[in-house]
Amino acid sequence: MVTTIKTAQRPPVGEEVLLAEAMQCQTDRPLETAPLTEEPAFAFWQQDIPDEYWALDAQELVERIHAAKARLAPRLVILGHHYQREDIIQFADYRGDSLKLARWAAEQRDKEYIVFCGVHFMAEAADILSGPNQVVMLPNMAAGCSMADMAAADDVYACWDELQEAGITDIVPVTYINSAASLKAHCGRHDGIICTSSNARTVLEWGLHQARRVLFFPDQHLGRNTAVKLGIPLEETAVWDYTLPAGSLGGNTVEQLERARVILWKGHCSVHARFSVEQIERAREEYPRIKVIVHPECRLEVVQAADGDGSTEFIARSIAEAPAGSRWAVGTEINLVSRLARENPDKLVFCLDPVVCPCSTMYRIHPAYLCWVLERLVAGRIVNRVAVDEETARWAKVALERMLAVV
Repeated sequence: MVTTIKTAQRPPVGEEVLLAEAMQCQTDRPLETAPLTEEPAFAFWQQDIPDEYWALDAQELVERIHAAKARLAPRLVILGHHYQREDIIQFADYRGDSLKLARWAAEQRDKEYIVFCGVHFMAEAADILSGPNQVVMLPNMAAGCSMADMAAADDVYACWDELQEAGITDIVPVTYINSAASLKAHCGRHDGIICTSSNARTVLEWGLHQARRVLFFPDQHLGRNTAVKLGIPLEETAVWDYTLPAGSLGGNTVEQLERARVILWKGHCSVHARFSVEQIERAREEYPRIKVIVHPECRLEVVQAADGDGSTEFIARSIAEAPAGSRWAVGTEINLVSRLARENPDKLVFCLDPVVCPCSTMYRIHPAYLCWVLERLVAGRIVNRVAVDEETARWAKVALERMLAVV
């Protein structure tokens, strides 16, 4: 019999927490796993992991994780997002971007336990799309997403109500998959849809065929870059500043909102916001004929200066399929860039920003947490289950399935 152990609620990921972790961030971390007690940011992570796991070294963690996986097979699958640290991705049965892993969760029904090595919204999506007899777990419940946290549900609901009251009614909500389940459900209830960085263009086109305009949240940069690719001039976009007082229309006039085809939520990814045109120019000066490829969460001027942009899956495929001897400067999270460099030794692959930090919340999935979750499963107990309530899941699934049908 399996029992579920209640764990502490996922703490909010505030700016102070992110800044404190970033101060400890180094790009030259060794591949070897440090015990939890030696991780400077451990104070910000889920604290109810038993102290027996705090001092485990890399060798013992690897041995215990492999042993637990062997005992749980074939009922278990471990999913790993591209941004996961190397000492976690080595245990993943499948790895990919948000869309690839969401599709996997929707299509597979033979695994009883899904351990998602990513962040909270990804595990929520897996739970929504998984079967009723499947259990989704997140090794560290503190693994959130700062961009997703910039779109609190109450703020988005208030924005939607303000737009309706202002007469901006011919509108469809589109949320990036990097958002809470409650916002995916909001899209489901209001004839909206979800997108990923892989399919944003197709989804936005769909939305603009359903209504005159789209409310796009939480990432302004992905929304703006996609709108520009569709030929929508910047004058027909507006930014909704959620930090302004209620009733201020997000800093816009009614005329600006009426003119807008795409209303962009003022959110962003703190990792991708670091990339700049100056970094691209420096890379081209140092390495003639280099190809620059970036993620569409980067700012518009960075995307326009690059040779190409796309999802993590697109970036990985582009480099893997490139000819030997080619050179690539990449604007995305350092764990993926470093992995691509190792997996493509016949090419030069490096990160545009030499001091960019790993995604601090993705980094919270430490092998000690994975070991804890798996060993408790072996003992017949579930920890860190991610379970979306039935009503929210029903409407969020509408929006998710709409996305999967469109793309």
